[in-house]
Amino acid sequence: MPSFSSDLADWSHRLQLADLPDDVRQASTLRLLDILGLSLAGADTPLGRSTRDAAVALSPGGPCTIVGTGDRVSVTSAALANGTFSQALEYDDTHNESIVHMSSPSVAVALALAETTPVTGAELLTAVAIGNEVACRVGSVGSGQFHKRGFHPTGLFGAFGAAYLASRLLGLDAGATARAAGICGSFAAGILECWVDGTDTKFLHAGWAAQSGVSAAYLARAGATGAVQVFEGRFGFFASHLQHADPPADFRRLVDGLGTHWDSRNASFKPFPSAHVIHPYIDAVLRLRREHDIRPESIERVDCPVTAFIVGIVCEPVAEKMAPATRSHCRVSLQHTLAEALWRGSLGKDAHADEYRLHPEIQALARRVHYHVDPDYPGPGRFKGAARITLRDGQVFETVEEYNRGSRENPMSEADLRAKFDENAATFLSREERDRLAAAIADIEALPDAALLARLCVGAGAG
Repeated sequence: MPSFSSDLADWSHRLQLADLPDDVRQASTLRLLDILGLSLAGADTPLGRSTRDAAVALSPGGPCTIVGTGDRVSVTSAALANGTFSQALEYDDTHNESIVHMSSPSVAVALALAETTPVTGAELLTAVAIGNEVACRVGSVGSGQFHKRGFHPTGLFGAFGAAYLASRLLGLDAGATARAAGICGSFAAGILECWVDGTDTKFLHAGWAAQSGVSAAYLARAGATGAVQVFEGRFGFFASHLQHADPPADFRRLVDGLGTHWDSRNASFKPFPSAHVIHPYIDAVLRLRREHDIRPESIERVDCPVTAFIVGIVCEPVAEKMAPATRSHCRVSLQHTLAEALWRGSLGKDAHADEYRLHPEIQALARRVHYHVDPDYPGPGRFKGAARITLRDGQVFETVEEYNRGSRENPMSEADLRAKFDENAATFLSREERDRLAAAIADIEALPDAALLARLCVGAGAG
């Protein structure tokens, strides 16, 4: 039976490292560096420690490494833990159109499988590129329609990317890969009720997607079957999740230009640990603060034009966004995030800690941050932002950030990403250990055994 899942499987089965454009290879290498640094940082968060404890309890002893601590667990438990770690700070890369955090599940699965089956660095890099591309394409079929229905794209689309990646590294043929995608469609999940009370489940979705994808691939390899028309079928993924979709799902986005057009090129690295749609606004207010020596106590009002689709994500309910109940709430609040950035002058790994979340001056400033929908602002696919700051003395300063920093149009430099990696990986690794890991990643295409990466993600002091 012809199907889009089979077309994707044929492509992913045939693709070789040499088929990757140079920029995709370079970006995939940098994504590996970024995600492993974030995994090490996330392992030391409360959610990271809880997830590590659960993973060890689920599978005490196994062939795979939990980064940072060095615990040995099963493939699925390692995928769950390491994938969760890398999303714990809301600091991992995102596909602009679908808003899927595609690299966190991909890297977690690739790292786990490299410890259970012979995988070269070149094979791992190719598989990560496949997983990322599939996740981005699946998410683009119904772009902008999942958040408003209460679904988190990473839990949904990341699972498919992980399934195709795992199928590739496990040596499945195209038919078995399509079956794995069919199985995965029953596993893909991620509701966003956690946004209401600021609980942790959103950050588990990358790990759950990784676990779901690798489980689906193992099941398909063992002979289990799954719906071949998992995407376009009568009761398929999009029919079930996007009932009465407007516009209708565009299934050609799954396969058009495969091998020549790379959707993952439009994924952005993150310079700040917050929802990606807020990023251009953060850079805008920080630039105004810096260029005009604006002191937070002098600010009367901050005004931001926004595109309509982000209102329910980071702007409303207004009372909830102005006074976030948890650190997780802060990360999806335009009002609090801009207030904290203006008050502190920066946002890094330690952003949104309780000392800032509960600071009365930051809370007061958040109440002076306002937004309005601008119908001319771009929808999913491009993150544009602007800020107009009015001071108490009547002065007005404004600026526009046409493209979010970290995007293809406004890239972060390799030095920026290395500095971010160093800040994040320093949680567990010394300078020398970080240098060794970064060097192995930089030379990933020549690495004979990709399992080395997992070993390098555990510092000498672990255990």
